[in-house]
Amino acid sequence: MYDSGGADAGHAFPLMWHHGSPQTGAPLEPLLSAAASRGIRLLSYGRPGYGGSTPHPGRTVASAAADVAQVADALGVSRFAVMGASGGGPHALACVALLGGRVTGAVCLAGLAPFTEDFDWFAGMASGGGLRAAVAGREARARFAASDEFDETIFTQADWAALSGTWASLAADAGRAAAAGPDGLVDDDVAYVTPWGFDVTQIDAPVLLVQGGEDRIVPPAHANWLMRNCPKPELWLRPHDGHVSILDACPLAMDWLKAHCDQP
Repeated sequence: MYDSGGADAGHAFPLMWHHGSPQTGAPLEPLLSAAASRGIRLLSYGRPGYGGSTPHPGRTVASAAADVAQVADALGVSRFAVMGASGGGPHALACVALLGGRVTGAVCLAGLAPFTEDFDWFAGMASGGGLRAAVAGREARARFAASDEFDETIFTQADWAALSGTWASLAADAGRAAAAGPDGLVDDDVAYVTPWGFDVTQIDAPVLLVQGGEDRIVPPAHANWLMRNCPKPELWLRPHDGHVSILDACPLAMDWLKAHCDQP
């Protein structure tokens, strides 16, 4: 786990970051800079199977809430906001849904909606093979991982520019996570396409959804579904962003959290 807090940690605004799939949970430089300039205490951890965390086959999206509660307890943080990108989005929503008033609000950037028949869940995904395999269970998803090859078309030009520039630290971290093995990603994908363990209609706190109009990994239909089903949502649609370039909205999203959430 990671905590950016120092001597002034008790006066800062705590924010728990939920990493994407695959990443290690290590802090990313653009997030650290944005948080430091806003008086935000940035917290982060690696989900089971990532960054040295013990794998937990069979975990659900809801499992993140208990993990985060333990991390926050260990760091002496009673109340906090959450922010997650890509695969981290559903896990951030789990925390705000299940930890009650302890979580003051959430930001979900390019996050998946629960697996549902309300819309064509896979439509618009440039390479959704891993998630499709996960529908058949963990063994099928693990077999897919053994032969899966990276598809460069999942990223837009804006995404590639972000990965070689501002978000180069994300590219490096994802590489480290992938090199450590597929367990974290396999368990993430299975969790996304099975019951999450909570209902987003339970969320009784502000939720900001940030979505790229050109996202080829998590298409806009997912954010639109969440917008219709979360009780207190706001949607920022950035028409020309993809799955990675949408992260440039993180500083503004931090401002939104500070403006819309109770100070701990």
